[in-house]
Amino acid sequence: MERNYSRRSVLGVAGAGAVASLAGCMSSNGGETVRISGGVGPLPMVEVWADMYEDDADVSFDISGGGTGVGVSDVLNDQVDIAMMGREPEDEEIEQGLFAVPMLIDTVVATVNVDNPVLEELQETGLSREEMEAIFTKEITNWGEVVDADVDEEITVYGRSDASAAYKQWGDFLAGEGDAYTETELENLSDGNHNGDQPVAEAVGSNENAISLNNINYVYDLSSGELEGNIRPVPLDIDGDGLSEDEDFYETRAEFLEAVEAGIYPAPPAREMFLASNGDFEADAQGFVEWVLTDGQQYVRDNGYVPLDGDRLEEAQDNLEEGP
Repeated sequence: MERNYSRRSVLGVAGAGAVASLAGCMSSNGGETVRISGGVGPLPMVEVWADMYEDDADVSFDISGGGTGVGVSDVLNDQVDIAMMGREPEDEEIEQGLFAVPMLIDTVVATVNVDNPVLEELQETGLSREEMEAIFTKEITNWGEVVDADVDEEITVYGRSDASAAYKQWGDFLAGEGDAYTETELENLSDGNHNGDQPVAEAVGSNENAISLNNINYVYDLSSGELEGNIRPVPLDIDGDGLSEDEDFYETRAEFLEAVEAGIYPAPPAREMFLASNGDFEADAQGFVEWVLTDGQQYVRDNGYVPLDGDRLEEAQDNLEEGP
């Protein structure tokens, strides 16, 4: 298993730290290798944590993405020590022995091209959940139907083709109080599906009429926290009465994260992310997760995520100590 490049590497932003890929059970420094796979959402943060942790511990890391589903399958089949998950474990997974603790809060937003024909109107009024549902399910197919503008441009909807927990959460969000849209349903409704956040961002960034969803670390520049790339977030009109001042927090990443931390931006699409094992975390994997839930939390905000609040963090620490 080979360590994938993080979002920072793909976008050319310093800060993640480059680490040589590792193989086998022993590291080159004589310590153990902790094998991790799973969700691409938490992958960059886990890589940052791993780089910091291995500086002070006799342990190295072999990390890859592939999606939450891949991580769960890998850990239950003892191919890795830790699975990264972008959602809570399901009952059937727990019955098979999966044990998970939360690590941080992440979120996704709807995204459009910087040259979208109605971007100015979208930024002024936002879109309600119901309007987003209508767009992603092809009830609305033209940008001229979305806002009050003299525009006749067909909407292109992009989705995810990987085992994406973010896409699953997006289906929950779009459905509101109704039955969640499954990944398969959304894939079948889209005009094209892509494997991972980066390919989705690139697809939206190259099509003026496209819309999709992206983790915020693909929307805001990771160094400056500003909107500098080819995609823009679509503000969410939370109460359906137009975009109020309290709902307009998209100018910078820091402003957006504050809204997530305050509970203003809803969950879903905001979501807890988890680290999971097959039964108890063992040896070096246990030590790493303990560090993530203590010293590691201080690095979360600087890397585009929201740390667990005090009560949730204490609960996670207790659960880790008690085990499954």
